Amino acid sequence: MESPAPTEAPRHKAVLVGVQLSGVTAAEQQSSLKELKRLCETLGFEVVGEVTQKRKSLGATTLLGEGKLVELAAWTGGTGVVPKGPPGKKGETQPLDLAAPPAPTGEPRATVVVIDHELSPRQLRNIERATSAAEVLDRTGVIIEIFHRHASSRPARLQVEIARLTYVAPRLRETGGGERQRGGIGLRGAGESSMELDRRKIRDRISELKAELAAIDDESKTRRARRQEALRVALVGYTNAGKSSLMRALTGSHVFVADKLFATLDTTIRALWPESRPRILVSDT
Repeated sequence: MESPAPTEAPRHKAVLVGVQLSGVTAAEQQSSLKELKRLCETLGFEVVGEVTQKRKSLGATTLLGEGKLVELAAWTGGTGVVPKGPPGKKGETQPLDLAAPPAPTGEPRATVVVIDHELSPRQLRNIERATSAAEVLDRTGVIIEIFHRHASSRPARLQVEIARLTYVAPRLRETGGGERQRGGIGLRGAGESSMELDRRKIRDRISELKAELAAIDDESKTRRARRQEALRVALVGYTNAGKSSLMRALTGSHVFVADKLFATLDTTIRALWPESRPRILVSDT
């Protein structure tokens, strides 16, 4: 009797949000949203919809206007209204007789809201409360999570962890300790509340990571000094432009290649093949 084939874990469904500012053309905004969609797909998200709006600035406490916030909440099952009062406190008021609008494309609803801009901690909290989404990520948060998943070398992992903690720290301060516990998709650990992620411990951890990174850098300088006699060539280009494929062709190596944004983060150095005199080292940046 054949064993059943393993089933894939369900993909998080995401809705994208973009604000078209003055001086930004519709084509430029769509290009940015298209890139954001590819970033989300790199994380394994399934993008199911978009919400866009023209605004003069990104300074609103919810980023979007009231009507667009309700439209966004329709994708996630929220009310589109930010409850008054601190989250999780007795003083928080709930909107009365306001049923969540139906999802535009039916069930299942989106569980992730991805914003094509960098959010302030307050904006992130307000959008999260208005949409009832499992997680709200801005563009910076998406990129950091991609880096976190794809970093393979120890220096790359240290750099990503420093960036992640630096990004998360102010957002923990904003949400406060009374918010209910829940698991996150990436940037917030499963079952962790902001109270548990103590700010002082984060600062101490960042200091430890920086010290370890400095020690690794000293070792790297010693190794680089041994390679001074070789000629060096650096491959430079935008992410997913084909640098790793060119690296494999030039050196006969097995550098990881994937049709994803930021698929490789670490700098790889290989000797040109067939070998030349003087020796030439090629680095995939």
